[in-house]
Amino acid sequence: MSSPFGCIRAKCVRAISGRKALVEENKSTWWRDAVIYQVYPRSFADSNGDGVGDLEGIRSRIPYLKDLGIDAIWLTPFYTSPQVDHGYDVADFMNVDSLFGDLSDFDRLMSDAKAANIRVIVDIVPNHSSDQHDWFQSALKSTPGSRERARYLFRDGKGEHGELPPNNWKSVFGGPAWTRIREQDGTLGQWYLHLFAPGQPDFDWENPEVHQYFETVLKFWLDRGVDGFRIDVAAGMVKAHGLPDQEGEEGAKLLEYKPQPMWDQDGVHDIFRHWRKILDSYPGQRMAVSEAWIGSAERMARYVRPDEMMQTFNFDFLGTKWNLADMKATITKSIEAVREVGAPPSWVINNHDVARSVDRYDRDLNPGGGTTRERYGDPKKVNLIRGQRRARAGALLMFALPGGCYMFEGEELALPDVQDIPDDRRQDPVWTQSNHLDVGRDGCRVPIPWTISAAGAFGFSNRTDLTPDQAWLPQPAGWGRFSVQAQQNDSTSSLEMYRKALKIRKAHDDLGEGDLKFISLGKNLLAIFRGKSFLSITNFGRWRKKIPAGYVLLHSSAPLERGKIPTDTTVWLQREK
Repeated sequence: MSSPFGCIRAKCVRAISGRKALVEENKSTWWRDAVIYQVYPRSFADSNGDGVGDLEGIRSRIPYLKDLGIDAIWLTPFYTSPQVDHGYDVADFMNVDSLFGDLSDFDRLMSDAKAANIRVIVDIVPNHSSDQHDWFQSALKSTPGSRERARYLFRDGKGEHGELPPNNWKSVFGGPAWTRIREQDGTLGQWYLHLFAPGQPDFDWENPEVHQYFETVLKFWLDRGVDGFRIDVAAGMVKAHGLPDQEGEEGAKLLEYKPQPMWDQDGVHDIFRHWRKILDSYPGQRMAVSEAWIGSAERMARYVRPDEMMQTFNFDFLGTKWNLADMKATITKSIEAVREVGAPPSWVINNHDVARSVDRYDRDLNPGGGTTRERYGDPKKVNLIRGQRRARAGALLMFALPGGCYMFEGEELALPDVQDIPDDRRQDPVWTQSNHLDVGRDGCRVPIPWTISAAGAFGFSNRTDLTPDQAWLPQPAGWGRFSVQAQQNDSTSSLEMYRKALKIRKAHDDLGEGDLKFISLGKNLLAIFRGKSFLSITNFGRWRKKIPAGYVLLHSSAPLERGKIPTDTTVWLQREK
């Protein structure tokens, strides 16, 4: 369409405004409306031919990331680790695992990213360490009540001989959250808490020594120039005093809508207030984003109060199913919750822990569900055409919202989840801890394809004779049709849509942080008006809907025929100012 945008006859208009004074004061703060790209190092790019991605591989793809148009990258853990949980079991928080390179590789990556005007955020895992960490190894060699054991949550067992766990908590990964050790004399002794795998013992954050240690860790990476941190399991660091039993028998779910003694304790906020002072003491607007899997937008907002973290992942939005009512309600609730504390909202539809949006939106999956089927669907294949249409429409909807956005590698390619990984190749500890009942998160972590040809695992590796099956997780046949090479010269591809969207978002005065208005344009249409000239419309219905007059800036997938928006499509329109 080429005619100017005329007046819109809105049935109802609802304005959602932020704190204007605060916005004006912080309008230059980069993270308030940044697009941050999550890199899962194992699966991004392999520079040495071992089938596992690494830091040098990431560095080699900086030009791609710059061209994509993102503002920052977030690196999941690359620290020294036995890789029980693919780096989230850290043995040395201030070094690089040889699997990914060394500190000099990290420094070169930082230098190249900065030269490309890309900021770098790294993961910090403060809830637990690896059982190979020096501290935990010292604890195993010490005695009950020792300084070494006081850094972790060691407790005596219940029962006549201490044969029962200290409480009824279960692991997020399945099975018990407690493991009993053998003391140095060979006798069965105390139990230690691990909310995740047994190789991930939880720290005791009531111990000042733990606080001091992580202050050192933060300063180590800040001194190397990182722009911020993603705080893993931010809501789980502090447990209810005395470690009381939890209600029910469902175990420690991350996305809880009811209070549990292992999640969201008030004491975590004292930690983050101290960390905020550390961040603010460094130049360059350093930031932190919390991973707080909390089922309440109001509780989530507590993590971004003015003296705490700058952002928190919006898991409500990530978990919202593909329908207009739920999307509108989640957007409204999310904005209202953070508005009360003066923080910008953030948005995310993919990460390394959930099925990709192509599958979730197509099959109505719940990433916080209690069963594998709820999270990943049944064995039937996804309707790829419908799933990709919805994923692309969801991305454009997200980029039209005020605040910051997070992407996950491969999202821009509209990759589907890979759920037919052979059982003997599954890597996620969830698979083993659930006695092979839960397939885990491998499906979204399969190495991304860069080339149409299968050589070098579809260009993932610089070793051309590496086959797709030899990557650390096997890539499916035909993976190349989703590749960067296949999409980069196709104006209708998902990759090109993302590139165009991020370019428009950066250049358009009405996008980024600011106000939002919902406008009623008809049944099944979610219409969002930004500023003075921008309109985003998403069609959740089955039938094509008429587009209001205006200039079409971008649309997510299907052609716009006869001025109508197809089903499962988002359109961006420009109004004359």
